[in-house]
Amino acid sequence: MDAADLRVFEAVARLGGMNRAAAELNTVQSNVTARIRLLEDELKAPLFHRHSRGVALTAAGRRLLPYAVRVQHLLEDARRAVEDDGTPKGPLTIGSLETTAALRLSPLLSTYVAAYPAVDLVLRTGTSCEMIEAVLAHRLEGAFVCGPVNHPELEEEIVFREELVILTAPAVGSLDELIGTSDLKVVVLRAGCSYRQRLEEILARRGVIGVRRLEFGTLEAIFGCVAAGLGITLLPRSLIGPVWDDGRVAIHTLPEIEAQVETMFIRRRDAFVSSALAAFLHYVRPAGSAHANAAE
Repeated sequence: MDAADLRVFEAVARLGGMNRAAAELNTVQSNVTARIRLLEDELKAPLFHRHSRGVALTAAGRRLLPYAVRVQHLLEDARRAVEDDGTPKGPLTIGSLETTAALRLSPLLSTYVAAYPAVDLVLRTGTSCEMIEAVLAHRLEGAFVCGPVNHPELEEEIVFREELVILTAPAVGSLDELIGTSDLKVVVLRAGCSYRQRLEEILARRGVIGVRRLEFGTLEAIFGCVAAGLGITLLPRSLIGPVWDDGRVAIHTLPEIEAQVETMFIRRRDAFVSSALAAFLHYVRPAGSAHANAAE
C-alpha cells in the first residue's frame, strides 16, 4: 500500500465509481479497477460493494477512508512546505463571517494585499458552521467565526470582541413592546448563523419560543427589512454608523452576559502554516488587540 494506491481509493470513494475516478485521475478504468483489487488483496478485505450504479464503501472501506484523506492532505502540505521559501506568495483562502468582513477586515485586507502583491488572496463569507466545516475539510486555511469553537482538530485564538444589540424598527421604544406579541418575527441569515442561534436563545430566556423567521442571504437585506418594521435581528453594535446610517433602526442594549461575543480565528492544528498565512496573522493580531483596547 502506498500513497498512489490511497489516492486512487479516495477518488473512487468520493466519486462513487471507477469510471468517474479514472476520468478525474486521467487514466483508464481498467487501471483503477486493477489498483483497487490489488489494494483489497493486500489488505485482505473488500473495500467496495459493486452495484449497477457504481460502488459503495464497505465497513472496511469506511475505516480506511479517513486515513487516505489524511495522507493526501499530508502530502499536499509537504509539497507546499518544500516550495515555501519564507516569502509570502501563492494562494491564500480565508473565510469570514459577513459581519467581520464588513466591520474589521476591509482595511486589513487592503494593507495586506499592498504589502504582499504576490499572494493570491481569496475571502469567502458564510456562517460559523459553514466556515468551521470548510476549515476542517481543508477548503480554507483559516476563518473568522463566532466563538468559542472548542474543536479538538482546530487551533483557535480570540481576535475581536463585539457587543451584540437587538435592532428593531425606529418606532419600537423597547423590547417589552414586542415580547409576547403574536406577530413577532426574527430577520436572520440561513441556518448555521451563530447570531441567529443566539437571538433565539435570548428570546427563549424571555419566554418567546417558536418565533417565526424571515431568512435572507445578505446583511443589507436583513437591515433593510428590520428598518421597514418586518421583524427584529441581532447584530454587532459597531455596524451602526460605519456600515449603516444611524437612525434607520432602534438599538436595544442587552445585559453584558448576553451581549458580549468573541470572534475567533480558527485553523487546523495539523495543517501547514504557509508564509502567506503567517504574514496575514501578523497583520490581524495587532488589529485585534487595538480593537479590544479601544473597547475597554
